[in-house]
Amino acid sequence: MQLHKHTFQAMGSPCAVHYCAQASDAQQVAQSLVGEIERLEQKYSRYLNNSVASQINAVAAEAGTIQVDAETAALLDYAHVAWQESDGLFDITSGVLRQAWDFKSQRIPLQKQLNELLDRIGWHNVHWQENQLQFTVPGMELDFGGYVKEYAADCVAALAVKLGIESGLVELGGDIRVIGPHPDGRPWAVGVRHPTQANRVLATIELQQGAIASSGDYERCIHVNGKRYGHILNPKTGWPVEGMICATVVAPHCLLAGTTSTLALLKGEAGLNWLQDQDLPWLAMDNSGETHGTVFNQPQASDA
Repeated sequence: MQLHKHTFQAMGSPCAVHYCAQASDAQQVAQSLVGEIERLEQKYSRYLNNSVASQINAVAAEAGTIQVDAETAALLDYAHVAWQESDGLFDITSGVLRQAWDFKSQRIPLQKQLNELLDRIGWHNVHWQENQLQFTVPGMELDFGGYVKEYAADCVAALAVKLGIESGLVELGGDIRVIGPHPDGRPWAVGVRHPTQANRVLATIELQQGAIASSGDYERCIHVNGKRYGHILNPKTGWPVEGMICATVVAPHCLLAGTTSTLALLKGEAGLNWLQDQDLPWLAMDNSGETHGTVFNQPQASDA
C-alpha cells in the first residue's frame, strides 16, 4: 500500500485527493473519485446551461413549478432545515444579490438596486413539498454553491470507502473530509489558512476522522472610502455581514462543518457567542484580528 495524491481543479477551487492504495489500483481510484466530483459540479453548477441548477432557475425566473430528483430533494430538505434553524440567514435564494455586488469593480451598489433584488429573495417564497418546487415570485434563483462543495467532499469520501480505501482525505478548496487516518494510525495534520498573511497558517488541527471547513470574506472583498466590504451577504439586508473575518469548524461531516462556519459569519457580531453554543471545535478571527476558539493548536508562524 502506498500513499497517493491526485491534484485537480473543480468547483472553482484547487482540489486534491490523498489515499492509500495498491499502485496498480491508484489511477482507477483517482478517476472514480474525481468523476464523482465532476458529476456533482455538472449537476449543480449555475454556470452550465444543462445542469439541474440551471433547469430549476429557468423555471424560477417565470415563477413556475418543477419536480426534482431524490438527491436534489435531499439537498433542498437540508437547505430548508438550515433556513429554519438560522432564522432565515442561510437562504439559497440569495444568489441574486451577485447582480448588485461586483467585487472586482471597487464600488458598492445603490440601496435602490438592493431593494429591488431583496423582493426576489426568501425561501418562504418557495413552496417545497413532495419533491416539487413552486416559485411564487418571478425572477428568483436557487444557488447550491454555498454548500454543494462540502456535500461533494462527503460524497467522495463515502465513495472511497466503498472502493476499499481506508486511509486518506478529500480536499476541495480548503474544505476537507477525512476518509481514515494514516495506515499506522497517525492523524492527518490540517493547516488553517491565515486570512490576512499570505503563506501562513492560523492554526493546525489533527484529524483521524470527520471533517473541517472554513468560511471567510478575505478572498473577495472591496475597500471603498476606507471601509472594507466582504462577499458574504446578509440575505435580509443585501449588505455584507460584519463581525468576523473567518470561521473554521470541525464536525463529523463536511456539510455540517461548512454550514456551521458560514452561519457563524452570517450572524455577524453574534457569531462568536453562537459558535460557543454549538458543541463543535472551532476557530475564528474577528474584525480586529483577534483569534477565538477551542481545541486548536495555534502556531506563532508556519508555512501553509
